[in-house]
Amino acid sequence: MFTGIIETLGSLERLTPSGGDVRLDVNASGMDLSDTRLGDSIAVNGVCLTVTDLPGNGFFAADVSRESLEVTTLGRLGPGDRVNLERALALGDRLGGHMVSGHVDGVGEVVAMEPDARSTRVRFRAPAALSRYIAAKGSITIDGTSLTVNRVDGAEFEVNIIPHTWSLTRFAVYAVGTPVNLEVDLIARYLERLMLGDRAAEPGGQAGDLSEAWLAEQGFPNHSGSRD
Repeated sequence: MFTGIIETLGSLERLTPSGGDVRLDVNASGMDLSDTRLGDSIAVNGVCLTVTDLPGNGFFAADVSRESLEVTTLGRLGPGDRVNLERALALGDRLGGHMVSGHVDGVGEVVAMEPDARSTRVRFRAPAALSRYIAAKGSITIDGTSLTVNRVDGAEFEVNIIPHTWSLTRFAVYAVGTPVNLEVDLIARYLERLMLGDRAAEPGGQAGDLSEAWLAEQGFPNHSGSRD
């Protein structure tokens, strides 16, 4: 588990294909790796990866599976690209952001950026299937950074990036069209699954099966009508 509070900006040293997978060698010189061991987890742009090599001098390596390459932006990185880094949460650490699993739900993209006082307002477009999990004033993880959603309009949503976050994350390299890793709030995903009840165990049972009529059958109150 992670918090979505980025510890440092690293950079990709090498991306080496290997049997359909990829090995990432990451320069994490801004991060204290003195107590990091093989098998530990580090989030790279919001993707939970397992440390497979520690060659020293602030570097670590991790293998990225074909599945992760297909559903994240990691396969689009090149040498020198900046990456957000966070080590896994330890018991007793402060939870400054929100609970983040490091399991990316989909890839979105930047659709607009504009100054907003001392902050920068950034608008993203999420995959349609994820839009139902994104709510105004809710939490979302973008390239591993925990952020609060300001506004939602269909599959598009806005966040404000304060100067501190801008300077310590890879937001400074964003432009319109930049692809980003998105992880929606854990609570929203599990709540939706729980609401399916027994239907969750049926073949093909999914959140799209939820309807107002079905919810009424399960005893959920209907507040859509007028009150006397």
